[in-house]
Amino acid sequence: MFEFEKLCKEVENLDPETYNRLIAEKSAVIIKALSLITKSGIDGLTIYFNFILCSIAADGKLAPEEYAIMKPMFDSLAGKEVSYEEAVQIFKAAGLNKAKDYKDTVDLMVDVLGEVSLDLRRDIILVCLMICAVDGKISLKERRWIKQLIR
Repeated sequence: MFEFEKLCKEVENLDPETYNRLIAEKSAVIIKALSLITKSGIDGLTIYFNFILCSIAADGKLAPEEYAIMKPMFDSLAGKEVSYEEAVQIFKAAGLNKAKDYKDTVDLMVDVLGEVSLDLRRDIILVCLMICAVDGKISLKERRWIKQLIR
């Protein structure tokens, strides 16, 4: 437990340059590995995207910093520029503000982690933790989400 709390503090205190570098490096490794496992780049990317979405939704809120990460996806899906306010409405419409509404996705993510190597599992959990920390604080709800993945 102490190690988890220590890791949370370290991630919360990452400088922006290190944060961005780690996210980019780990994301590339994770997407490649998941694509190899699933034999389909689309399936691997979808699984990775689900981890990111669940991490963002862990506290039931779409923070402006999380919106910034997801903005290209929102814009692409909508076929237009999506404002933060519109993204919050999309987030709520998808039920991502209510943990019970995406419980099946969380269960699937835990199952996926049980099927991958320990190194890949650690990388996925680290990226999820970093996504939770993008606003500078890992909330209690976000910590619970990460602990689900660790089990």
